[in-house]
Amino acid sequence: MNVTTAEKIKTLSACLGTYAHTKALKGGNIKSDRVAFSFTEINPVNRAFMPMAREQKFDVCEMAIVTYLQAKAYGKPLMLLPATMMARFQHGALLYNAERGLLRPQDLAGRRIGVRAFSQTTGVWIRGILWKDYGLDLAKVNWVTFEDAHVAEYRDPPGVERAAAGKDITKMLIDGELDAAIFGGAMPDDPRLKSVIADPEAAGKAWSEKHRTVPINHMVVIKDSLAKSDAVTVSEVFRMLLASKQAAGLPKVNAVDFVPFGYEAVRPALELMTSYAAEMKLIPRPFAVEELFDDTTRILHV
Repeated sequence: MNVTTAEKIKTLSACLGTYAHTKALKGGNIKSDRVAFSFTEINPVNRAFMPMAREQKFDVCEMAIVTYLQAKAYGKPLMLLPATMMARFQHGALLYNAERGLLRPQDLAGRRIGVRAFSQTTGVWIRGILWKDYGLDLAKVNWVTFEDAHVAEYRDPPGVERAAAGKDITKMLIDGELDAAIFGGAMPDDPRLKSVIADPEAAGKAWSEKHRTVPINHMVVIKDSLAKSDAVTVSEVFRMLLASKQAAGLPKVNAVDFVPFGYEAVRPALELMTSYAAEMKLIPRPFAVEELFDDTTRILHV
C-alpha cells in the first residue's frame, strides 16, 4: 500500500510572531512535503514564552534569549534553533521624562528604573550596555519590576523592588515615580519621553560595529524530544523559516541583518548575552554557546 504525501507530513504546533520574515510561512506560501504547521496566534508573542518554558506547550515557538537561557539552566526540555525572530538596537529602549530635567547614563546611580521583569531580554541588554559601555554600577540602581520571570524557578535578586499590583510602568515614569524605564516591543508614544542614551540610533550602530553582531531578543526553540527523535524534521523547520525570511527579501542590500540565521551568525550575540546573564546572576553558571544547541541544530547554516 502506497503512503500518500499527506500521510507523510508531520504537523507541528507552533507559535511565532507576525513579522515580514514570518509572513510567507504563516500564510502557507512556504511548502514542504514533510512538515506542516498548526499556528496559534498569541499577541503580544511574549505571552507565549511562559507556557512554552513551563509546559512546553508547542512543538516550535518563538522565545526570548534570556528565557531560553534560564529554561536551559533549570533543565527544561527545549532546544535552540539558530533562527532569529527579533533583534534591534537596544539603546533607545531606556526612556525618561524630559519635563523633569535631563537624564544621562552617568546620572542613573541612585535612581529608580522600571523594567517589566528583571529577566526581560531587552532589560538585560540595556543593563549590559550601561555597565560595560557607560561604567554604571548596576548595584547602585534601584530596580523596579512588574512581573515574574517566565521560568518559575528563577527569583529576582535581593534588593529588586516589585511595583504594587495595578501599577503601570509608563504612568509611573510620567508621574515621577520612576526616573527611567526600559521598554520592550511596545514603545510608548508620548513626546515627553526621551532616550536616556543620546542619539540612540548612532549609538546602536556603533555598538553593532564594535561587537560585529546585533542584540538579539527572540529566537526559535523546539521541544527537546523533537530535536532528539527527528533531525530531518528539525532541519526542514529551519529551512522553511529561512525560506520565509528570504521571501521577504531580507536582508536588504547594504542593510543591517536584524534576523540573522545560522549558528555562526548568531554566535557573537549569544556569547555576549550568556556572559551578561551569568554576571548578573540570571543563570547559575555561564554557558558556552555550543551548549545551547545540539548536534543537529549546531550545524544549521545559511
